Amino acid sequence: MATDFVHRFVPATVPGRAPLLLLHGTGGNENDLLPLGAAVAPGAALLSPRGQVLENGMPRFFRRLSEGVFDAEDLRHRTDDLAAFIGKARDSRALAAPVALGFSNGANIAASLLLRHPGLLRGAILLRAMVPFRPDDTPRLDGTAALLLSGRADPIVPAANSDMLAELLAQAGATVTHRRLPVGHGLSQADVTLAREWLATL
Repeated sequence: MATDFVHRFVPATVPGRAPLLLLHGTGGNENDLLPLGAAVAPGAALLSPRGQVLENGMPRFFRRLSEGVFDAEDLRHRTDDLAAFIGKARDSRALAAPVALGFSNGANIAASLLLRHPGLLRGAILLRAMVPFRPDDTPRLDGTAALLLSGRADPIVPAANSDMLAELLAQAGATVTHRRLPVGHGLSQADVTLAREWLATL
């Protein structure tokens, strides 16, 4: 079934911490973000699925037509499949609503989850995210928090696009923090530090 994702699960060792849903970037897999998850939320449960789409042999969470141009229909049904997987994982493992921690392609599908399935996630850390799509009707994201960490020198995500995503989530009622870091598309120690500090405020 499409909702049966290859994944890793690391049980919580610290009670009360929100579980993290780890969503890798293009070419990553279910193991890639486990160290990042452990660094930003020590002791939290970690749920890390592998994207089901292959692009030149590299796993992704949904198809794209070209750099920054997404296959809208594929994005919709892949988002819904991922939402169903999260629901099943929560039920089978008695998990609270998770906070998504997504990088690049993983951040984009995390943003899509926020917009298509309000209330599924407690919040989201979106690292180098773009607007996945513009919803016809604005969802209600009151009570949901989002941290966007963008790169000033990012060659893939234009500043106007990440600003638009922050505005879109804020208009939907989410509590949005958007920081632009002096980096490119890759991750930095600042991402780890800011994500850890932000999570501690939830």
